[in-house]
Amino acid sequence: MPFAQSGELRTRYELTGDQGQVLVFSNSLGADFSMWDPQMAELAKRFRILRYDTRGHGQSSVTAGDYTIEQLGRDVLGLLDTLKLERMHFCGLSMGGVIGMWLGVHAPHRLHRLVLCNTAARIGTNEMWNTRIAIARKDGMKPIAVSVIERWFTPEFRAASPDRVAQAQRMLETTSPAGYSACCAALRDVNLRDAVAHIKIPTLIIYGAKDPVTPAADAEFLADRIQGSAKVELNAAHLSNVEQADAFTEAAGNFLSQ
Repeated sequence: MPFAQSGELRTRYELTGDQGQVLVFSNSLGADFSMWDPQMAELAKRFRILRYDTRGHGQSSVTAGDYTIEQLGRDVLGLLDTLKLERMHFCGLSMGGVIGMWLGVHAPHRLHRLVLCNTAARIGTNEMWNTRIAIARKDGMKPIAVSVIERWFTPEFRAASPDRVAQAQRMLETTSPAGYSACCAALRDVNLRDAVAHIKIPTLIIYGAKDPVTPAADAEFLADRIQGSAKVELNAAHLSNVEQADAFTEAAGNFLSQ
C-alpha cells in the first residue's frame, strides 16, 4: 500500500482506476479507509477513487498534539498536490463530512461536487468530547468501541450482520488512542454552522433516519443553509454507507455522475 510524505505526516492512501474524475472518500472518526469497501466495486467503474487514512488513524502518522479540522482539510489538499491531482469529488462521512464542509468553504476551486454523509456543522458538545478523550487516554479504545458500535448501526443490522459489525468493531479497537483523541479535539473545537452558508458547489446530504449521532435535524440544517443542496434519507444509523450500502452507493453515484 503506498504512502505519501508531507512534512511530519505520512499518509497511507489507495488510488484506484485510471479513468473518470477523481472521487476522494474521507472516513468517520475511528475508521480507516476500508470503511468504504462497500462502495468500491460499483463506483470504481465510473471514477478514479482516492481513499486515505486520516491523520491519527489506520496506518497514517499519529502526530503529536490536538488536531484541527483545518489541519485535516489541508492534509487532503496536500495529498492531492503530492499526487498531482487538481480537482476532485469529495465524499465524507461524519468527521469526513466536516472535513468536506471545510474544503467546500475554503477550497471550492479544488472541488467538483460534495457529498456530506451522516454529519453536522457542529457535532456533540465540549463535555461529550472531553469525556471521550479522557476514556480513550485512560482505558484505550475497547470501551470506546463498545459504545460507538451501538451508535454506528441499528439493533436490526447488528443482529442480521454480525460479521460486518465485528469487522467495524475491530477497526475501532485497533485505532490509535492518541490519534483518536487528537481528532476528537478537532471535532470538539470546530463549529461551521455559520460558515456552511458559503458553500456554493453542488452538494448532496445523505443522512440516516435512525442516526443518534447526527440526526435528521442536522441534515435539515445543512440543507437549509447550503444553497441548492439535495438530501437523501436512508434507513440506517450512523454508518449508512455500510448499513444501507446499495442505496448509499446509488444515491452518491447518481449525484456525482450528473
